[in-house]
Amino acid sequence: MAFTLELGKPAPEFDLPGTDGKRHRLCDEASCRVMVIAFTCNHCPYVIGSEERMIDFALEYAPKDVSFIAINSNETENHPTDDLPHMIQRARERNFPFRYLRDETQEVARAYGALKTPHFFVFGKGESDRWELQYTGRMDDNPRHPGQQTTHELQDAVDAILCGKKPAVQLTNPIGCNIKWKGKPEKWMPPEACDLV
Repeated sequence: MAFTLELGKPAPEFDLPGTDGKRHRLCDEASCRVMVIAFTCNHCPYVIGSEERMIDFALEYAPKDVSFIAINSNETENHPTDDLPHMIQRARERNFPFRYLRDETQEVARAYGALKTPHFFVFGKGESDRWELQYTGRMDDNPRHPGQQTTHELQDAVDAILCGKKPAVQLTNPIGCNIKWKGKPEKWMPPEACDLV
């Protein structure tokens, strides 16, 4: 069985605290047309290099009823700057226009099969009006160096879904640092998590 959530599968439920002091659940997004979930963190250079693009994306697509949610699942014993207080500080400093949630137990990261930071999951509404995975992977081909990207798979996928179409590219390998799992070595990856494509 694949570690990462497979295309067409429903979005796993979550109920997580956010940097805004509130709890956020999957059902809160019911009225949106598209939902983007990004597994991210505070310290990864690939995330830091992508932050401005994520901010711009969230601002551009919010008026189109696209929900953007960032989730930090990294363990904090060896990465203390990924704890909720530091997340709150980061969200304020960068004025995040999206929800930034803390997955302390890492259960949500496991449910989605997040591999890297950042790792994006794009959901559209299926026939039964439930969220179904239609794209997963990277935002573009150069998350670490702003302005040097030559592709934009995340934007392409969302644009296609908004037009009622299946994304031309539905699966890419996320580019970034490994999720930092509790009790595991720094660069540990689940044994069933091989390259997606």
